[in-house]
Amino acid sequence: MIEVSDIREWRGYAVDDRDGHKIGTLEGVYVDTRTDEPAMATVRTGLPTRYRLVFVPLNAATVGPGYVKVNYDRSLVKDSPSMGTDDVLPADQEQPIFQHYGMPYTPGAAGERQLARR
Repeated sequence: MIEVSDIREWRGYAVDDRDGHKIGTLEGVYVDTRTDEPAMATVRTGLPTRYRLVFVPLNAATVGPGYVKVNYDRSLVKDSPSMGTDDVLPADQEQPIFQHYGMPYTPGAAGERQLARR
C-alpha cells in the first residue's frame, strides 16, 4: 500500500508505464475521500512550453529509486482526461477520469467528491 505521506516526497519522480516507458513526472496525488487512500496521481506531460496534467490510477503502482511505475500503458495514460498545470479538478470532471480507465465512480451519498488533492 502506498502511504500518502510517502508519496508526497515523490513529487518530481519519473512516472513509468507497466513496460518501463516514461510517461512524465509525478505532479500531485488525489486520495479517495471515503478511505483517504491514494487513488490517482497527476502526471506532467507534454513539451516544455506546453505542459498539461493527465490522471492515472495508483492501484498496483510500485515505487523504485526515482520513479513510480503504474499498471497502465503510456498511450492510455496520455489519452486520459487532462487539465492545465495551474488548474483545479472540477467536481464534474471526476467521473470521466474513472470512465476512461473503466473504473466505477461512486461519489458520496450527498454528492460529495470522490477525489481530494493531498
